[in-house]
Amino acid sequence: MFRSRFSLKQYGFFFLALSIFSGSAFSQSAAKAWSRISTPAVTDGAAQSIGTYTAGCLRGGVALPQDGTGYQTMRLSRKRVYGHPDLIHFLEKLGRTSVAEGWGVLLVGDLGQPRGGPTLSGHRSHQTGLDVDIWYLLSQEAAARSLTFDERETWGAPSVLAVKSDAVDASHWSPANEKILEAAARMPEVERIFVNAGVKRQLCASSATRDWLRKIRPWWGHDDHFHVRLKCPVGDSQCQSQEPVPAGDGCDASLEWWFSAEAREQLRSGKARKPAKAPALPEQCQAVLKE
Repeated sequence: MFRSRFSLKQYGFFFLALSIFSGSAFSQSAAKAWSRISTPAVTDGAAQSIGTYTAGCLRGGVALPQDGTGYQTMRLSRKRVYGHPDLIHFLEKLGRTSVAEGWGVLLVGDLGQPRGGPTLSGHRSHQTGLDVDIWYLLSQEAAARSLTFDERETWGAPSVLAVKSDAVDASHWSPANEKILEAAARMPEVERIFVNAGVKRQLCASSATRDWLRKIRPWWGHDDHFHVRLKCPVGDSQCQSQEPVPAGDGCDASLEWWFSAEAREQLRSGKARKPAKAPALPEQCQAVLKE
């Protein structure tokens, strides 16, 4: 649900949806082909993340169990629970850490499709098995029992931003949220973590240490979940890395831009999310699709 206010959050969601559904992503026919696949592509060797995060596929993907120590998966009907084994191991480690530290149970959203590739809706990334969305919400019910299928489908991920503000709402935020982000950012396999600019600003103001904040990157939306992106697996020559994370902790003028009149104008005008022609998938992905 959109809130009746002019903010990065509101327009961030609008233009995120615009970029997905206006033809800027892969063709519907291509996305349908990938969405119909129900099993991972088998590999005799190591799993492969092929291509880029926004134009790629996955061979040797693994399904994240719907329940594990310190986590439960949500939106099971979407069937986007597959990832590179590195991503599965990351989530298992983060879940165990969260329980051990008493932070709560992680509610995990989308990973990717069985063989990655473009989706019919929801994301332009998440194509190589190295991306995952994790809700900020830490459920006490999920700590006591396994959620039902209906609960996983109908529960909403609440925004951590205050209404009519880009500031974090203390009623939806706790020190545990910051600790989980720090724990994830300090894992060497993590490339970057996307959060709402308001969340980044909150972390810059409250964190006692700044070194880990470099990996915390502001991006449109991301006020009800954070998006973890792993590095290309070691030795995977088919995986194309993203540009390096900029130097510094990101708590400087580059962050303040997100709250500027220029940023708001880009959101208002649509320039922030102009549709772009999606790049072609690597040739290897056609073989993955047909296996």
